[in-house]
Amino acid sequence: MNITEQQQLLHDYHERGFAVMENAFPRALAQACCELIWKETGCEPYDRSTWQEPVIRIAEMTQEPFVQAANTDRLRKAYDLLAGTGNWLPRQSLGSFPVRFPVEKQATDTGWHVDASFPGEDPTDYFNWRVNHRSKGRALLMLFLFTDTGMNDAPTLVRDGSHTDVAELLKHHGEAGLSFMELAQLLDTLPERPVSAATGAAGTVYLCHPFLVHRAQDHRGTSPKIMAQPPLMRAD
Repeated sequence: MNITEQQQLLHDYHERGFAVMENAFPRALAQACCELIWKETGCEPYDRSTWQEPVIRIAEMTQEPFVQAANTDRLRKAYDLLAGTGNWLPRQSLGSFPVRFPVEKQATDTGWHVDASFPGEDPTDYFNWRVNHRSKGRALLMLFLFTDTGMNDAPTLVRDGSHTDVAELLKHHGEAGLSFMELAQLLDTLPERPVSAATGAAGTVYLCHPFLVHRAQDHRGTSPKIMAQPPLMRAD
């Protein structure tokens, strides 16, 4: 990264709550990852009759192409820039993968939310995972695009600048913070913000503040969309 790109990443991250890095990993690597993902879905990429659900979720993928995609030189420099050198843990996998299909059936996971980062009383219950004012456990939210994603291809929607509103809200809730559901129920009380769509070519990565408010949407295009939305975990 040159100085200009670094300055743009920092500006967008702090002002908008997300920074876009194009060509964060090679397109050939994205294609290799997609081939592995398709095997996990049980569907065929060019056979619409196998596309029955609006979204299929794939858990962690540890094969070498995914590790390479998460750890390119460009991305590691961006992690240092945004999370701080020594403050993050290298990714040894990528996940989860919501694979979205252009089908008539609507998805049920399209509500506005902030991803939680540390477990509550029951670690198996994600809706009771928590987020606090320090973003315990999570340095970044990341959106890895493995397929070209246009406006009709179910791009993730994000509320520009909403990370500052969430930070203000969370500072009143101490170290325990709020659960995923408790915070989600308060998002409608926050100021209105412009909405952007996480579009881009395969190999693009959105590096997002952990408090960024975002949501999925239904697929209105023609080709399935594959992305990963892993956290960058904190080292402390």
